[in-house]
Amino acid sequence: MNRREFLQIMAAAYLVGLNKNVFGRSSASYNYGFNSDIRLLHITDTHAQLNPTYFREPNINLGTGINKNVPPHIVGKEFLDYYSLNDDFNKYVYTYLNYNELAKEYGKFGGYAYLKTVIDKLRGEAGGKSLLLDGGDTWQGSAISLFTNGMDMVQASNILGVDVMTGHWEFTFGEEQFLDNLSKFNGEFVANNVFLNDEAIFNDIQAYNDENHYQKPYTIKEINGRQIAIIGQAFPYTPIANPARLVPNLTFGIREQELQTTLDKVKVKHKPDLVVVLSHNGIDVDKKLASRVYGIDIILGGHTHDAVPNVIEVKNNSGVTLVANSGCNGKFVSVMDIKFSGKSYTYKYSLIPILSSQISPNKDMKRYINKISDPYKADLSEIVGYASETLYRRSNFNGTFDDLLCDSMNNVLNTQLSLSPGFRWGATLLPNQSISMEDIYNHTAITYPNTYVREMSGETIKNILEDVADNIFNVDPYLQQGGDMVRTRGIKYSINPQQTMNNRISNLRLNNDLSIKPNKMYKVSGWASVNNVEEGRPIWEIAAEYLRAIGQYKVDNSRNINVIGEKDNIGIDI
Repeated sequence: MNRREFLQIMAAAYLVGLNKNVFGRSSASYNYGFNSDIRLLHITDTHAQLNPTYFREPNINLGTGINKNVPPHIVGKEFLDYYSLNDDFNKYVYTYLNYNELAKEYGKFGGYAYLKTVIDKLRGEAGGKSLLLDGGDTWQGSAISLFTNGMDMVQASNILGVDVMTGHWEFTFGEEQFLDNLSKFNGEFVANNVFLNDEAIFNDIQAYNDENHYQKPYTIKEINGRQIAIIGQAFPYTPIANPARLVPNLTFGIREQELQTTLDKVKVKHKPDLVVVLSHNGIDVDKKLASRVYGIDIILGGHTHDAVPNVIEVKNNSGVTLVANSGCNGKFVSVMDIKFSGKSYTYKYSLIPILSSQISPNKDMKRYINKISDPYKADLSEIVGYASETLYRRSNFNGTFDDLLCDSMNNVLNTQLSLSPGFRWGATLLPNQSISMEDIYNHTAITYPNTYVREMSGETIKNILEDVADNIFNVDPYLQQGGDMVRTRGIKYSINPQQTMNNRISNLRLNNDLSIKPNKMYKVSGWASVNNVEEGRPIWEIAAEYLRAIGQYKVDNSRNINVIGEKDNIGIDI
């Protein structure tokens, strides 16, 4: 590394709140300094990635309504300019720009052994005055997590020292497994917005309390003589975005009024010095919630995988609520230092990148990861193919790994077009990087992975696209149910996100440019059905078979999705 590159990294370290030694090889390099009363640490959406990964940030992250052209819906150069981040390191951390070149220079992010090193350092500086909060989507996203029903991540979280968590994909192992996992978790799980449904109450399913909460709605932690209230907000649309059959006794929702009621009770009963909502709502929902529920000091959020360098200050009738998000895949740790002065406080916030190549891994965590991984190493390390260009998922529309999955289904299952869910999780692979079975599982490891083939009318196909588009681009964040646009191959279409339900999708046609007719039937494949129990082969088998057959996957860069009406939107760069 030459002197110019070194100085660029030093500037980057300063901008993200780290000291000038942050990129040294020693674990002592993450010296951060502590001159406050309490320190809150936050991670979220690690998606069971025990080892370091690449993760490319999106080139399309469209905001609608009042969220257009404001964080987090800014990408690329506009993002860097907005936050005055002009060096290569921050370009790599926060954008897709020059991604392949910079990935080779800076390497992978995250990994629990590296997270453990940094978190221990940050907690050590605070001298017992810290809390580690986990926003959920921790137990799901890898083969080993799937094979162990999430138990690998429970133990990893225990070693990491997670104090409090909430969840989303955690529920997709089913209620019985969820409870079994929690029984072995050393921290606390909080979810104020998850209740037993009427049938469960009638059948005498045990509730946490008289209000029929499924789990503890909040917890109180005393840190340095201060009472910290942490209220949980699990993903509100779990039975809609995921199969309801996996949580038959539960009802979810944003439940704004219930949150206000709980918060008011907590303030009367415990008189907390600080109220924190640990959320898996998604950042736009959190911003709206912060404007309408009074008395929240901080929302530490997740679900949408947004890496936001600065907190967003949301004004409401009771003052200001701080909203923070911490990215995904273990790529970042949020640090919020709070210093009290009477009944008020000041804060210092930083979003710290975990650049694995520059951190010494924690030996205990490394030993655990090796132990839990060894039984599966032979099968997961099998190389099944390569790709000509970067394989990534995160974008409002098709990612190249999604294209791979869809092409796999069309070819192996002999269909005209294919549909794949708009999941945000999944690590990035560089051009010509070998694709292992583990890599495929990192994009497909769910408890309902089976593929299907069925005849669909053109009208049904359009309705599917319209329904998902309304979920993504509805101007009311409370009506956005998570995920990105359904991924497609074999068809082309135009989309105008600014339009209303049933009016966003147009010019729908096959790859040969023949229009898709409403009353004509088409052979369609897909996977991860929410409403039906499918019996087809799991998607990872289909993808592996396809890759073994072709050897190298050639990424198709043709634009099959035409986004219209968004020329002034800085959340898109094509």
